[in-house]
Amino acid sequence: MAKKADKVIEKQEESIEERELNPIEKKLMALYSLQKIDSQIDKIRVIRGELPLEVQDLEDEIVGLGTRVEKYEGEIQDVSAAISDRENQIKESEELIAKYKDQQMNIRNNREYDSISKELEFQGLEIQLSEKRIREGKQQKEAKQIEVDKAKRQLEERQKDLDAKKNELDEIISETEKEEGEIMNRSKVHEEQIEERLLAAYKRIRGNARNGLAVVPVERDACGGCFSKIPPQRQLDIKSSKKIIVCEYCGRILVDDSIVDAVELEY
Repeated sequence: MAKKADKVIEKQEESIEERELNPIEKKLMALYSLQKIDSQIDKIRVIRGELPLEVQDLEDEIVGLGTRVEKYEGEIQDVSAAISDRENQIKESEELIAKYKDQQMNIRNNREYDSISKELEFQGLEIQLSEKRIREGKQQKEAKQIEVDKAKRQLEERQKDLDAKKNELDEIISETEKEEGEIMNRSKVHEEQIEERLLAAYKRIRGNARNGLAVVPVERDACGGCFSKIPPQRQLDIKSSKKIIVCEYCGRILVDDSIVDAVELEY
């Protein structure tokens, strides 16, 4: 009887490595292995936190401020050109006024007098209009220059912030770059071992999950991703590993402890 009992115990102690895995078990193990590797990459990126996004936001803001400065400076140049044109018009009008006044000295009839008087009046109005436009232009230049100076100060401050954030990010990257590169290479190797359709599904689920978990074990009769309860019959189906089963609530791929334990032995 003792020998018979020993044989039963030996059969019960047969591990997942000691028997031929069915195709679904192999796929689940490959997926869970990939998940373990990708989770390591996620942890490294968590260390970086929001720094990459902050750097990108600052770079975008700096580009925007630079564009704003260029726009204002272009408008200032246009206003300066308009002021210069008005100043030239004033000079031309003054020259014409001097010319018409000389002509008044040699007037021969009333018609000529009226004609020259109208020209003098017209040129005087032109000077007044040009002076008004020059005053308005100078006010516009001052207002735009204030905006330029403000934008340049902001640009300088943001550039300092960007340099500080980049230095901080570079330090973190230098500390983790080698490790991340090695893990990413392992991830690519594992991806090549998974069929394209299944890999695409894994990446889609992983992309939609906040924590990046696409393959999770059953823990305390619940999904290890969203913690929703799993019916007993469905747990038996997961345990049998005869087909790939996903959580009805979050869509994650579910694996049994035997798959988890077998993969854990590799790490």
